[in-house]
Amino acid sequence: MALILQIETATRSCSIALAQHGQVIALKEQNEANIHASHITLFIEEVMKQAGKTLEELVAVAVSMGPGSYTGLRIGVSTAKGLCYALDKPLIAVSTLAAMAAAKKADAESKTLLCPMIDARRMEVYMAIYNQDLSVIEPVKAQILDENTFETYSNTYRIHIFGDGAEKCKSLYQGAEFVFSSHINSAADLTDIALEKFRAQDFEDLAYFEPFYLKDFIATKPKDLC
Repeated sequence: MALILQIETATRSCSIALAQHGQVIALKEQNEANIHASHITLFIEEVMKQAGKTLEELVAVAVSMGPGSYTGLRIGVSTAKGLCYALDKPLIAVSTLAAMAAAKKADAESKTLLCPMIDARRMEVYMAIYNQDLSVIEPVKAQILDENTFETYSNTYRIHIFGDGAEKCKSLYQGAEFVFSSHINSAADLTDIALEKFRAQDFEDLAYFEPFYLKDFIATKPKDLC
């Protein structure tokens, strides 16, 4: 029985899903800033209770590995690793951007590229580009957006841009070849990739696995009020 607990905390959304045989059977999520630490364990308890399952029945724990919010990723991965250690279950890591692309795969028409974006700051985003079968066209990167970002593809493909980083670039890309849609990150997005990795026994080393932050964390210095 492939019962996988899935954790998504890479953005504002705090989301927990329970999937069985590739189908989500319980989901609890809330899209609100700074709630991950206080809500994640409660949400895990709720989805297990909702589904009538116990943690011991899990075959694995899957976590959204980043890129994204430094604090959110740290909380999600720490929780996932803690569960895996306590339950002696394997850990599955899923690229946050790949999971977003998987969620939009069914909407991709012919000659469409999927471009999930996560807001970084100013005109910078974390992004990747995938084709319809989720093959990587451009790998995950931190990108400062400008009018030339998609010039390699825009004459040949429609480019579907989505995620919480998409709003800031709507004014840059207004041609018919650009499609924008909303997307709130969800643990349900991890389902297909997590099951595929479980079947392939593609697990992480609990002792060494860390989130994919992509960029170093930079703490801001408080202003001198004196």
